[in-house]
Amino acid sequence: MEDLFQRLTKKLLDNNSNLSAGQARTWIERLWEDFEVIRAKSGRQYEGSAVTETIVTKWIEQYGAHSHKYEATNMKFNKLNKEDHFKH
Repeated sequence: MEDLFQRLTKKLLDNNSNLSAGQARTWIERLWEDFEVIRAKSGRQYEGSAVTETIVTKWIEQYGAHSHKYEATNMKFNKLNKEDHFKH
C-alpha cells in the first residue's frame, strides 16, 4: 500500500508544484479514505484497491493542478493548504 500511495503522491506532485510532499501525501490519503468510506456507506460491494486507485488517479488528473486553491470546510482537509509545509 505504501508503494501505491507514494506513486499517487508523485503523480499529484507532478501535476501541482505548489504543494509540498507532505501536503500531497495527505491529499492522497484523504481522497483514498473518503472514496472508500462513501462507497461503503452507500452499500456498494468492495471491489478492491484497484478501483479506488483508478478513481483517485482520475481526480488527480482532473483536479490535482488546482488542489492548492482548495478552501476546506471539512476539518479533515483544514490544514492541507497551510504554508507550514516545505515545498518539494
